[in-house]
Amino acid sequence: MGVPHDEHERSLAFAEIALGQIRALGQPASPRNFEIWYHYATGYNQPLNQSVNEALAKKGALGEADLEQIYDTYIAVSRVGDRLDSVNTRVLGEIKQVIATIDAAAGSATSYSKQLNMANEKLAQANDDEALRAVIEHLVQGAKEMEFDNRKLEARLATSRQEIEQLQQDLETVRNESLTDPLTTLSNRKFFDQAVAKGIVDANEKNEPLSLLMADIDHFKSFNDKYGHLTGDQVLRLVALAVKQNVKGQDIAARYGGEEFVIALPNTGLASATIVADHIRRAVMTKELMKRSSGERLGRVTVSIGAAVLRPGDTSQHLIERADKCLYAAKRHGRNRVICEADPEADSSATPDIRARVA
Repeated sequence: MGVPHDEHERSLAFAEIALGQIRALGQPASPRNFEIWYHYATGYNQPLNQSVNEALAKKGALGEADLEQIYDTYIAVSRVGDRLDSVNTRVLGEIKQVIATIDAAAGSATSYSKQLNMANEKLAQANDDEALRAVIEHLVQGAKEMEFDNRKLEARLATSRQEIEQLQQDLETVRNESLTDPLTTLSNRKFFDQAVAKGIVDANEKNEPLSLLMADIDHFKSFNDKYGHLTGDQVLRLVALAVKQNVKGQDIAARYGGEEFVIALPNTGLASATIVADHIRRAVMTKELMKRSSGERLGRVTVSIGAAVLRPGDTSQHLIERADKCLYAAKRHGRNRVICEADPEADSSATPDIRARVA
């Protein structure tokens, strides 16, 4: 059965509006961007439209970080919710099947119990071999039927067990996806916010240090504009790989948004955290980027990193803000460097408002 004509025409109209917005704003016509603007054109997702309108009114355009945040907040999250709903529906269906099977088994057991009671009465009344043989045959038949029902129950429960184990795996997969950045496979901001809050509690309880690194790719916007969105994604994956190779154990690494990364280092003082940060910086700097489609060498990218350590009374926001200030001090002092809050260059009066000028 085909799509109704009105629905077909309406979907094409939405698609044309979406493409028109992409052209007007000079954005890459990537599947993600098209999906954002298609949702915007339909008007069904009011929070998404409001967020887009506010960003356009404030900035006049939507940057890569804006688009990513809108997608993650208003589209990707709903997809995870849809998948969770699907798994939950399957779980409920499987539970109903198990209950029905158990009810059937209980009915068979009740029936067999009645047969035994009747057989007991007939045995008491049996006065010849023929009557005794009939009672025994009836008991044997009842036992066979009970055995058959039990085998069916065992088979159904075994199937249900396998299905429930698969559902548990599916739920774990969906959960992991909801807490993972799909491009870099690092943790996402949602997971990081939860983990660092817990890390602060643990650090205070154990009287242990907790350090935080904020890293940002230098000149990412101009690199992305020059070589394209796909190459920009390659840069993000390259930096993520360098981060992964230099964290371990309880360390928590996440893509914080756009071209910014964050790493929490439990039981790690500021000096040790600065060493980890410099290892990440050097690892990024030594990797040469190559355009996959043509083999063209695109040179190297660098990152700037700020480091801060937990202080008494700190919230996660306090810690992040201080690391962020150190990050942008590193930007101001030439990029491709690490600055911690103990360094003289870490000007406490500086704020992240300079991002647009020093990205």
